[in-house]
Amino acid sequence: MEKARLAVDIGGTFTDLFLEWDGKRSSAKVLTTPRAPEEGVMTGMAEILKLSGATPADLGLIIHGTTLATNAIIERKGAKTALVVTEGFRDSIEIAFEHRFEQYDIFMMKPSPLVARELRFGIPERMDGRGNILIPLDEDAVRTLAPKLKAQGIEAIAIGYMHAYLDGKHERRTRDILAETLPGVSFSLSSEVSPEIREYERWSTAAANAYVQPVMDRYLGRLDEALRKLGVACPLFMMTSGGGLAALETARKFPIRLVESGPAGGAILAAALARRCGLDKVLSFDMGGTTAKICLIDNGEPQHSRTFEVARQYRFLKGSGLPLRIPVIEMVEIGAGGGSIASVDSLSRVNVGPESAGAEPGPASYGRGGTKPTVTDADVVLGRIDPGYFAGGSIKLSPEKAGVAVDEAVGKPLGLARLDAAFGVSEIVEENMANAARVHAVERGKELQNRTMIAFGGAAPIHAARLAEKLGISRVMVPSGAGVGSAVGFLMAPVAYEVVRSRYVQLDEDKFDPAFVNKLFAEMHAEAEAVVKAGAPNAKLIEVRTADMRYRGQGHEITVDLPAGEFTAASRAKLIELYETGYAATFGRTIPGLGVEIMNWTLRLAAEQQPVAKAPPQPADIPSKARGSRPVYDPAGQDMKDVSVYHRADLVIGSCVPGPAIIAEDETTTIVPKSFTARLTPIGALLLEKVET
Repeated sequence: MEKARLAVDIGGTFTDLFLEWDGKRSSAKVLTTPRAPEEGVMTGMAEILKLSGATPADLGLIIHGTTLATNAIIERKGAKTALVVTEGFRDSIEIAFEHRFEQYDIFMMKPSPLVARELRFGIPERMDGRGNILIPLDEDAVRTLAPKLKAQGIEAIAIGYMHAYLDGKHERRTRDILAETLPGVSFSLSSEVSPEIREYERWSTAAANAYVQPVMDRYLGRLDEALRKLGVACPLFMMTSGGGLAALETARKFPIRLVESGPAGGAILAAALARRCGLDKVLSFDMGGTTAKICLIDNGEPQHSRTFEVARQYRFLKGSGLPLRIPVIEMVEIGAGGGSIASVDSLSRVNVGPESAGAEPGPASYGRGGTKPTVTDADVVLGRIDPGYFAGGSIKLSPEKAGVAVDEAVGKPLGLARLDAAFGVSEIVEENMANAARVHAVERGKELQNRTMIAFGGAAPIHAARLAEKLGISRVMVPSGAGVGSAVGFLMAPVAYEVVRSRYVQLDEDKFDPAFVNKLFAEMHAEAEAVVKAGAPNAKLIEVRTADMRYRGQGHEITVDLPAGEFTAASRAKLIELYETGYAATFGRTIPGLGVEIMNWTLRLAAEQQPVAKAPPQPADIPSKARGSRPVYDPAGQDMKDVSVYHRADLVIGSCVPGPAIIAEDETTTIVPKSFTARLTPIGALLLEKVET
């Protein structure tokens, strides 16, 4: 019998678990325990092991994703951190880009650096842009700094020197000197965390890594110890924001790579479903308790990026956060989850989010002390959620408390009846998500109308069909295990690692050196292979290479996919052709007569996965039998109307459910409006298709 595989995803509100064993699948959803996240994990493990009949010894692999690193930065609950930089540059992470992200707001609040000015120190040293030492490292100045850091009670130190991405020897020597007199302090070197050009982003990433490293190290240590006490002997892998898996030691060294690990799992699930069903254009929609995430997936692959912002001052406004240069699956995230709080502002407008009730105290309907209305409360009032069957019945909801909260915060200020106020909250949150999806697509030159939406997360199937209508999308897929979709995606992720190098290369005929590029990629491959082989020692490895390219004189680059194999002198023309194709796709034109240059080179190495089996064709429709009915709000009639309630477990492949209907399951509820018909597909997913009128 094969060993069991367990995925654990800690979100802002719920901790989701998903277990595969001997061809059977089990899932569990428990409230997150923010003060000690491992407690929620162990509670969920006890529940899912009992549910599946497995024992700790039956586990062969655990894959874990967490928002802990992100939350530590957002809530400013990381370690006391110092930043050591080249003398004269201590204010670079505060000067930032020197631009205004909110042009006309005279009270604009810039994000404050993770390291206060008094804890930033300059050391005499300097390297030029070609790696030559202009000023040797002043080792005496480093030794003099050690007692100051000790007196301040520093727990973590980020070290970032000018042009250290070319050669990190000054950073390594500084670490070695400080480590002699500062035992127990963790170190993050910018040349290891983010070896890329542009010091602000590199130092910001290194500082963020240092800031969360002790927090994550302690948490992962406690979790590892709790698992061993339980009798778990299998390896524990961490999900990274780039969609790959990393061994525990890599995660403890570079915890900043875990910031978007949960949402990345959801994008992997959607991409796998797209490949299996032959869908070349997909919109992934993941709505949980705290946020909603939207990702574009083309030809079975999500969009990737190396830029990400965390802890935005104006939440979800680009430029208002701390920039990180890490591999991420590109998506837009908005404060629109089941726990997002609704309110009325001074202009009598209904606002939803970005503040969330989280797991503590949670929505008003949870009865755990929350008094502010949330999206979940509005859905309870509208009859979309069964109060006695929420999270499989593990959390009993109070419709009266939900109604009172909606009345007090929205209904009374606007003079609206309870149902109208709750519907207003629902419409606003759906319009917020639709608008974010439109902007995200337009910024990337993509269309939405001809896509299939894949909806998962505890709240997404409730709102997916209405969101699809707003976006002009006619097909919505709700996968099996949708309520714990990100955790399901974890089990589909490959062991993978990404390496980047900033090396300036001109593509002029007399300056392009293919031998230099081949040597560079050989070094990057060796570094990535050491990480991947630790997690997948016998797997065949798949290599993907990209380059950040620009016209000479431009300030920013576009990312271009590179061909496989060795580079030769003939590769120069091919690289220019690939760049100009990508530039024209982005900007609609090329610029004749300008030279092309490459700033960054990236290599991603991943363990090969089994090919995804194609889904069988959809059989003829089979009528389905409802278990009962319940009143649900009807927007057209502006009142409650009885709607048939089906249970997903009762449906068989080919089952047809015409709208309006509700399809309930343990972790979520799918709303089928009267303009849609739902069918259970051969892969166990619900497919909602708009009915032609």
